[in-house]
Amino acid sequence: MQFLLAFVVAAPLLGAAAALLPAPPGLKGKSPEQAVLRHGVTVTGVILAAAVALALGFDHDAPAGFQATTDLSWIPALNVRIHLGIDGISLPLLLMTALLFFLCALYSYFKLPEGPSPKAFVALLLVLECGTLATFAVLDLLLFFLAFEMVLIPMYFLIARWGGAQRQAAAWKFILYTLLGSVVMLLGLLLIGLNSGTFDMVALASDNGRELSHTTQLLAVLAIGIGLAVKTPMWPLHSWLPDAHTAAPTVGSVLLAGVLLKMGTYGFVRILLPVTPDGMATFAPYLGAFAAIGIVYGSLACLSLARKGNKGDLKRLIAYSSVGHMGFVLLGIASMTPTGVNGALFANIAHGLITGLLFFLVGALKERYKTADLDTLAGATGAALYGRAPRLGALLAFAAVASLGLPGLAGFWGEMLALFGAFDPAQGLSRPAFLTYTAFGAFGTLLTAAYLLTVVRRVCMGDPNALPEPGPALELADIQRYEFAAWTPLAALTVLAGLWPAVLLGLTDPAVQKLLAGGNA
Repeated sequence: MQFLLAFVVAAPLLGAAAALLPAPPGLKGKSPEQAVLRHGVTVTGVILAAAVALALGFDHDAPAGFQATTDLSWIPALNVRIHLGIDGISLPLLLMTALLFFLCALYSYFKLPEGPSPKAFVALLLVLECGTLATFAVLDLLLFFLAFEMVLIPMYFLIARWGGAQRQAAAWKFILYTLLGSVVMLLGLLLIGLNSGTFDMVALASDNGRELSHTTQLLAVLAIGIGLAVKTPMWPLHSWLPDAHTAAPTVGSVLLAGVLLKMGTYGFVRILLPVTPDGMATFAPYLGAFAAIGIVYGSLACLSLARKGNKGDLKRLIAYSSVGHMGFVLLGIASMTPTGVNGALFANIAHGLITGLLFFLVGALKERYKTADLDTLAGATGAALYGRAPRLGALLAFAAVASLGLPGLAGFWGEMLALFGAFDPAQGLSRPAFLTYTAFGAFGTLLTAAYLLTVVRRVCMGDPNALPEPGPALELADIQRYEFAAWTPLAALTVLAGLWPAVLLGLTDPAVQKLLAGGNA
């Protein structure tokens, strides 16, 4: 188990280095480009297999404790250690990350985005995977920061070199926002480590903030919270996200929504809740307020983009929907209750699966119609996917109703539990304030249903014998085999998590109970 976790974290970096080397003559296939893309699929596939083996070997009777741990001294002068481990909170995120990277590598093998060398693309993808997997596996604050920052440069280049229109501006906006947030976050992490005498996240969680003064906790929550909120993204620090999603290639959007946003909310749960509980209790009402505003704001922005005549871009619409969905995650965390935090973790996974699928589908739609503009797609008669590409239309409708939180699908449980947590927040938090946030959240679910059903009506319905205006006659292909292979796991897991939520909650709940009890439960 120790070896498996270390392998899962380190293998992408080794694979990235190997991707830049010349392919052996016997493995080139039809071309060196094909060889390096096959290399990406192979490496991410092996990592996914190792992650699945790790999950199978995980002791499901003790998900509250860290397993597969490695603890080695790294920088003795600062008491920094290479400390790895997983529990019921991090294991689902690790698995989802490995799955999404494999599916993106598989999709790219058949549909590589236009840009420079495929070698660079595969290497950046693997470095990005290394950073995200390490974020969910490390148990040292400075290692967490290094892993957290490791993803910025690869994602910047994926957007700037393989993206679409306005990619340079979007990439610069992405990296400037996240770097500025990270600088502030580092100050907060150093404040905790230097005042407590350790950077070990397990020891800090067990101490539960007893070694940190109230002022120190307040400053740490403010500094670290800003850095995490930018990555989440929380309203009003979200403005980099729509531009980044709109400009990014399809796989970049999938990974940005499915994995990178989860790093921010994971930091709230793993670091701030157990290490600075008093500081979090002080800031929780403000976090809940920003979350509630984000839910409604994101939904209203989507509703505006979905309206006829507003020239709404579908990728931009889904990006704004992420602001709303991540608002539910933050609301659950702000409640500081087991119910709310479990809901936040469930919503994290559900959002990764569903929004990843939505970005895959919109990318495929853009590839077929050469645009993601909703007015152009709908035209006077509707894009009529039900009639022209029925399987594509049906899957888009499925992803939309999953995203709006239809009972029986994964999107329902996380949002419901987050609202339940806010309805009855932790002791000491203002119940009237959180009841107001709950009402905002419930209203946001209605707005979510409104804009997603509008999108389905405009894109999927219409006259299949008419063409969207303007545009030449198009031969619209239905789902291809490689698309089916890349998208089916996400749809299947969305159904599985919706029908059998205990699979995920059975892992997270014991770990959350222990985390909120300061390591004593």
